[in-house]
Amino acid sequence: MRYFIEISYNGTAYHGWQKQPNATSVQEVVEDGLKRLLGEAISVLGAGRTDTGVHAKQMIAHFDSDSSFVETDVVYKLNAFLPEDIAVHSLYKVRPDAHARFDALSRTYLYRISLTKNPFSFQNAYFIKYPLNIAKMQQASQVLLGYKDFQCFSKSNTDVKTYYCNILKCDWILVKDELHLVIKADRFLRNMVRAIVGTMINIGTGKLDNDDLYAIIASKNRSKAGYSVPAHGLYLTEIEYPENIKL
Repeated sequence: MRYFIEISYNGTAYHGWQKQPNATSVQEVVEDGLKRLLGEAISVLGAGRTDTGVHAKQMIAHFDSDSSFVETDVVYKLNAFLPEDIAVHSLYKVRPDAHARFDALSRTYLYRISLTKNPFSFQNAYFIKYPLNIAKMQQASQVLLGYKDFQCFSKSNTDVKTYYCNILKCDWILVKDELHLVIKADRFLRNMVRAIVGTMINIGTGKLDNDDLYAIIASKNRSKAGYSVPAHGLYLTEIEYPENIKL
């Protein structure tokens, strides 16, 4: 049977989702927990990769198993095995050909900027001590909705077939003393959200103007865009799938 597993994690202690040599990843920890619980080698494939230090409020992954088990029991027991910074929320059967990555319709990310120095959020939000023109940043965010090619925001030397992404939503929202970017798209390039946020911050501080954004996108050149903001403010928050994917 093929299963989808819904996970959330604090990425501070991990070198991203994807397994890699000589570094601890979320994927590795989850696979080890399932192997210990089910007594068989389990390979878990996530909906995407998150970089070192990036968090996920919702990560979906799939795996195949020949074992017979009650899904709710596995969720309960797996949470007992996993460290405090990783949680499993659900586990359910899906179509045999269901794919956590390729069947995803959209992904939503949140980036948190703290507008005040806060000792209780500095590990989870990026503190900006300079005043930001939020209205200009919101105007700039809407510019992105009119484009598809985002090579200028992609990590350099990335092996991808296309830089095209369909951004469905991009908004700045003021939440108490934090400024949040909520961005939703059918797919994202590596480092794309962090590069977008860095560019928007430069617009908000006056280093760049909204008109500069058009030239940056047209350039397809990563060096023309803004800096990459720190990973600890970035959260993968939602992944959408077709309704008929479940059994």
